[in-house]
Amino acid sequence: MSAIRLLVLGAVRQHGRAHGYQVRNDLEFWGAHEWSSAKPGSIYHALKQMAKQGLLVAHEVAPSAVGGPPRVEYEMTEQGTAEYFELLREALTSYDQKLDVLSAAIGFIVDLPRDEAVALLRERIAGLERWRAEVTGYYVPQDGPEQLGHIGEIMNMWVHSADSEAEWTHGLIGRIEGGAYTFAGEGEPLVGVLAEGEPNPYMTGPHPEDPQ
Repeated sequence: MSAIRLLVLGAVRQHGRAHGYQVRNDLEFWGAHEWSSAKPGSIYHALKQMAKQGLLVAHEVAPSAVGGPPRVEYEMTEQGTAEYFELLREALTSYDQKLDVLSAAIGFIVDLPRDEAVALLRERIAGLERWRAEVTGYYVPQDGPEQLGHIGEIMNMWVHSADSEAEWTHGLIGRIEGGAYTFAGEGEPLVGVLAEGEPNPYMTGPHPEDPQ
């Protein structure tokens, strides 16, 4: 799974209807350009592609003040909403996704009911435990990586990563079960986006498709 697809759909959904610059602004405010492939060009490309695929509807609005093409605003379709939640659930449960995919999912986890979010995270832990049990059938971490020569360092790294992920996920589950954050159906969640016109201290340089 590509993180950019989940990030862009989730960012559009937060606004209800958003133009590309708003989506870019939100994601850069999250620092997504540092930990994912959510660069300006890929964001604009993803918006156009998902509009072609029927996940978004593109609305042309006010024309550019300097005579350029009209600004385009995007809105999610029913198909786009279904795709968004499918990607979100997959990203939370799949233990073998890249870290940027999990990061994107955590950013939108409050779009799910609290109980479902916990259940998906427990499924993630179960996947990590199954993987670890399979691997340690022939690699014994306490015997040290040297047992396989320097190649053992690869397996050692992955086992440590799995253990760290499981520990972190248990901690997140504990915080969620303890009442942290506002989930779907519980009230207005923290959205974490900038107000219209509010300066973004993390914004990168201009892009040709930014509004003029």
